[in-house]
Amino acid sequence: MKKALYFSLSVLLMVSLTACEKFLTRPVEDGDSESSYYQNDAQCIAGVNYLYNSPWYDIMRGFMNVGEKLSGNYYAGSDGYVQFNVSASDKNLLNMSRSLWAINSNCSALYNRLQTANCSEEVRNQCMGEVLTWKAYAYFTIIRTFGDAPLIHDVAAEMGTGNYNSINKVKKEDLYEYVVLLLEKAMSLLPKKVANMDGRIDYYSAEALLAKVYLTKAGVTGTLSQADLDNAAKYSLDVIKNSGRELMPVYSDIFRGSNNKNIEALISWHWIVGSHWTSQNTFQSDLGMEGFCEVGNVWGSWAGPSIALQDAFGVLATDNPASRPGDVDVRRKATYMLAGDTYSYFWRDKGGFDYLRFIYDPTYWPGNLGANSSGGTVKSPTGAACVKHLYGDTADHLAECGHADDRMAYSVSTHILRLADVYLIYAESKCKGPGTSTTDADALEAFYQVRHRGRSNYNKPSSITWEDVWKERNLELAMEGDRWYDYVRRSYYDMTGAISELKAQRRNRWNGDLDAVYKAYYEGGVWDASGITYDTADASASNVTEATFSVPYPSEDVVYNPLLLEEAIHVDVRETINL
Repeated sequence: MKKALYFSLSVLLMVSLTACEKFLTRPVEDGDSESSYYQNDAQCIAGVNYLYNSPWYDIMRGFMNVGEKLSGNYYAGSDGYVQFNVSASDKNLLNMSRSLWAINSNCSALYNRLQTANCSEEVRNQCMGEVLTWKAYAYFTIIRTFGDAPLIHDVAAEMGTGNYNSINKVKKEDLYEYVVLLLEKAMSLLPKKVANMDGRIDYYSAEALLAKVYLTKAGVTGTLSQADLDNAAKYSLDVIKNSGRELMPVYSDIFRGSNNKNIEALISWHWIVGSHWTSQNTFQSDLGMEGFCEVGNVWGSWAGPSIALQDAFGVLATDNPASRPGDVDVRRKATYMLAGDTYSYFWRDKGGFDYLRFIYDPTYWPGNLGANSSGGTVKSPTGAACVKHLYGDTADHLAECGHADDRMAYSVSTHILRLADVYLIYAESKCKGPGTSTTDADALEAFYQVRHRGRSNYNKPSSITWEDVWKERNLELAMEGDRWYDYVRRSYYDMTGAISELKAQRRNRWNGDLDAVYKAYYEGGVWDASGITYDTADASASNVTEATFSVPYPSEDVVYNPLLLEEAIHVDVRETINL
């Protein structure tokens, strides 16, 4: 996979955004390179590999903006995502939409091409199953982001009709059924393999995603469907019991480059530093602090994990580092750093990384890096800095990935579905929504395994509530692009509860001179945060309405397809879709 991941997209059915067809995007239909490819098993496997990175590149900022800013986990100033007034002209939203529809086009074209590929039946099925799983994940993201959406199954056929700018939206409950259909077909094609841990999608990857889809669609009609909850439980338990996957013993190890293909990851974007732009991970550039790595192009000091997320962990930037109450969950430090935190896996060539020393010691790293880049002050308005998705400096990247990083180019994989998520899907499926609990033995064990890894002093409970699982999902998966979608599915059947919780969040910044507090502690061990208060001038709560839970379609999409503003129609996908 390593060699093939970066194969030229001109060979791999790359899409072209033409002026009048931007909403669908048209697969390339000519060129000898494509027609002469897919002539053996190796070429077919290589021909699928680009779906693990490049088409997803433009979703990366949307992944954080929608998944974490909207949910209240990340603060980057009072923008539309923090204030619940996302603009239809937002550039990152447009890029996200383009990426998702381009992935759909790529998957559609590649699925059709593989049916006539000159390869073994085993490899054909495997590749087609991988393609369908990626297509399902793209549509799952479209529905949870935008709500009702057009159903574009076979892009080439749709383009042939000439109706690509007049496609009705379909009701989201029908679209969820479409995603189920895609995953059922994918599972019928994919092998049940985990032994070689090559990072590819297999049967259990698709089944895990199917369980998550069922948990999400369970409430889409306004009340929780017991049949859907039962299916979420059935499929998630099969993954837990039979996939051969296990939780990584050390939580922070999940996100290291040496574990890009680890036993816990079920579906991942596998990035690479290479000559083809868009094959690489760029999260550290957006989320890291200036000067965090030698290659530069890192600008995330002005933002940070939110006070709301700090509240969830019960560990605040205003707490004395020498005696932070309740700071026993290892996931906190692996998610966001605070004053007093050090990391052995960052800056290993310099003996490890020290957050405060990075800010205040101008000798810590010579040149125009470290303190010189940070300006010698805390810039984060929340006092916290991101940890997840960061790899460190070049020495860290070399040690973890086997090769150097580059400007806005890193090879650390992004895990978008992990076994811990599946454990919590099962636990939640055995509850019946807010105010309920379960004593199901497998649910208790699943919940225990996740929480015990985070908090080693945690003992297995005799029962768990829906609220226990709801909170645990945030602690386990924070900053992984998923939390907003928890709120979306909750809004289907508990709109009042979802709105109430969002309104209660502390989504704004700290007031006061936090830099002076941090500096005094660094220089003399003195901690006095009595002058630091939460900025209550936060208008976001008033903006939360039922409409909040679907992001507006980008203006450009609406220009090309005005029917996006019209009511959605019903489609019986099992009668109309042929796989």
